[in-house]
Amino acid sequence: MHKPMFSLEVFPPKRDAPVGTIYDTLDGLQGLDPDFISVTYGHGTHADRTATARIANTIRNEYRIPTVAHLTALYSDEAKIDEALEMFEHAGVFAVLALRGDYIDGEEPVGVFEHASDLVRYIRARKPDLKVFGACYPEGHIQSESIDADIEHLKEKVDAGATHLISQLFYDNEDFYRFLDKARAAGIDVPIEAGIMPINGAKSLRSMAAKNRTRIPRDVESLLERWGSDVPTLREAGINYASAQITDLVAHGIDGVHLYTMNRPATTRRIWRNVRPLFQTAE
Repeated sequence: MHKPMFSLEVFPPKRDAPVGTIYDTLDGLQGLDPDFISVTYGHGTHADRTATARIANTIRNEYRIPTVAHLTALYSDEAKIDEALEMFEHAGVFAVLALRGDYIDGEEPVGVFEHASDLVRYIRARKPDLKVFGACYPEGHIQSESIDADIEHLKEKVDAGATHLISQLFYDNEDFYRFLDKARAAGIDVPIEAGIMPINGAKSLRSMAAKNRTRIPRDVESLLERWGSDVPTLREAGINYASAQITDLVAHGIDGVHLYTMNRPATTRRIWRNVRPLFQTAE
């Protein structure tokens, strides 16, 4: 048996929140010792790049954990990407997660990097020693015509130079296993981590699921129907559900688990405590 990876995602504080909140999050995650922590990225402003780089630098130098910096493509030209890459290099990140990014109402994409694969190819050319990660979508990207078409685009991303993939959230492991079979059949042989997002609230889950075309299975609907108006109890159920998902994934020999912390260290620690022995005993 191989030892699966375990990684986390955090995001910079909102612009109206105290900057110290990220230290509260990181302090709360101490002792988990993930393989890496990824830091999200906004819509391409200088402030977004700076915040991502600063937090990545803090994680690497103060917490001694490798970092992955997110970078989005749609609203950036070569100069902005170059500037971001220089910031990330100085911050000591070991990889960049290259993303297309979401469309913003009222703003026109730059038109230089229309797809994540374009950004992957550019980063590989500019920084050949920098690892480039990519995103994947077990139920297909919301704008993709089919899962098979999405797999074709994913293969293009890997062929462009992505050497590691992190999946979008999903709540039914069977959806991930079907996607994994299709990806491997298409010749995609890089590590693919399963993205797990704990249930924190009924409204936020439904909103996230609609935004990403994520299916809410019957088991999750039952939790929402029973405890949707009781947030503390629903979060407890969500911790149990995420722990069971991870247990099943590790039992199936997946490459790794990427846990979306949503900057909630207490929830993350509870889940890790439940599943930690599974990662420690695998060889």
